[in-house]
Amino acid sequence: MSETSGNTIAQPITLTDGAVKQLLRIQQEQEMSDEHGLRVGVKGGGCSGFSYVLGFDVKKENDDIYTINGIKVYMEKAHAIYLLGIEIDWEEGLNNRGFTFNNPNAKDTCGCGTSFSA
Repeated sequence: MSETSGNTIAQPITLTDGAVKQLLRIQQEQEMSDEHGLRVGVKGGGCSGFSYVLGFDVKKENDDIYTINGIKVYMEKAHAIYLLGIEIDWEEGLNNRGFTFNNPNAKDTCGCGTSFSA
């Protein structure tokens, strides 16, 4: 739910149980304050045009606030069109270990899995 307006907005992204577990571990290890939330966004760059932003941050003026699986999430309003419906997961395997992004809005992705085109 968004806390920025009186309207109820469905959560724009999904965090899997594995991602939530890792995010809570990081939050605890880094001793984040209650002001910090998970920033999910995009920025220009990467081999396909956009790359994902994922990290803990404090709220900024243009952010919507969501609570997803118990985690406070900050997302810039303008980024929602690129991120709506995305699933963030944690992968733990022999060839890959880290957060993965399954973005239904991506027209093309790269081999590294961290950039896309829309």
